[in-house]
Amino acid sequence: MEERLNDLSAEGAAVVYLEDLKPSWAWKLRAAWLRFHLSAAYAKHEAAWISAGWDRRCAILFTSGSSGLPKAVVLSHENLLANVAQLRARIDFAHSDCVFNALPLFHAFGFTGGMLTPLLSGVRAILYPTPLHYGVIPEFIYDTNATIFFATNSFLNGYARKAHPYDFYSLRYVFAGGEKLQPATQRLWSERFGIRIFEGYGTTEASPVLAMNTPLGSKPGTVGRFLPGITYRLEPMPGTAGGRLYVRGPNRMMGYYLPNQPGILADSGEWYDTGDIVVVDNQGYVTILGRAKRFAKIAGEMISLAAVEEAASGATSGTIAVVSRPHVTKGEELVLCTSDTGLTLEAVREAIRARGLSDLSVPRQIKLCTPFPLLGSGKPDLVALQTLAVQSSGIVS
Repeated sequence: MEERLNDLSAEGAAVVYLEDLKPSWAWKLRAAWLRFHLSAAYAKHEAAWISAGWDRRCAILFTSGSSGLPKAVVLSHENLLANVAQLRARIDFAHSDCVFNALPLFHAFGFTGGMLTPLLSGVRAILYPTPLHYGVIPEFIYDTNATIFFATNSFLNGYARKAHPYDFYSLRYVFAGGEKLQPATQRLWSERFGIRIFEGYGTTEASPVLAMNTPLGSKPGTVGRFLPGITYRLEPMPGTAGGRLYVRGPNRMMGYYLPNQPGILADSGEWYDTGDIVVVDNQGYVTILGRAKRFAKIAGEMISLAAVEEAASGATSGTIAVVSRPHVTKGEELVLCTSDTGLTLEAVREAIRARGLSDLSVPRQIKLCTPFPLLGSGKPDLVALQTLAVQSSGIVS
């Protein structure tokens, strides 16, 4: 390159060699002073904000209450900004993208993923007021040329049934969260629209995203890898192949407002107990076995209700949920709640056996629910379904 460099020099260009730019001790001292100066300046301003009554709280969101009383989760500005940065580290948002979000903003998934992330990334976002308009939303996605879409499994299933095969032509990312992505839903979107759904996992207490699949790192049946900055540990759970998940990171909430202590911030400690039983493989992919509360003990064996739901979804394309109820001799038994009027116990039994689960995992009864009870977040209302299962007839003694 000597001849080209000489020509450049003759034109008056200054040629600088990288090896000549090695940091000297003087530059290292300047950099250290600059870092210290900025940190000290920020600490001074932060102290002034706090003394002036600056409120660290940014949002107060309620948990879904799918298995108990809702709690108010207090999230700080730092929590939400950290989670947005974690998401942007895994998703390549571009200024040409358009996010379509029909999830309610009182739901952490819709709030952070569907609104804050595009807003803070300079990406156009379309907010639709309700996710329940199954026939209208696919048309809006088509009309707006949306490229990124956030939804739950139940809603994705409903949209796929109403949509024209070309409605989702512009989508390049579809992210599912809030509940388990059923294989039937994934298969329906893949076969009808040619779209792969990327499943993620999170909790309101984590602002909310903890792990996610991406185009560069996806493994079917898992919820992906943990986001940067998140530390986890597993506590052994007897009777299961996994452990109870505890996490910490910059996106962990400030604390709770509990129903019996309104207005008093209850700190959850350094580690947050997700209450989920998970397995993390040697590549870092996370598989959710189920909630600790969503295991039934039948004839002395621990049965994951989530695993039964996933297996039974192979027999239907409708919405399903599995709950347990007391049994005189076995301790507990399973009831499958569904919106599918044509689903039979025999079809469910075959689907469960095909997945290699034991006969103890086969529900004793199918409970038809029309309409199917859903929370505002799109998750099945497990409290309502549990009540229906216990009250229903046909309990075997």
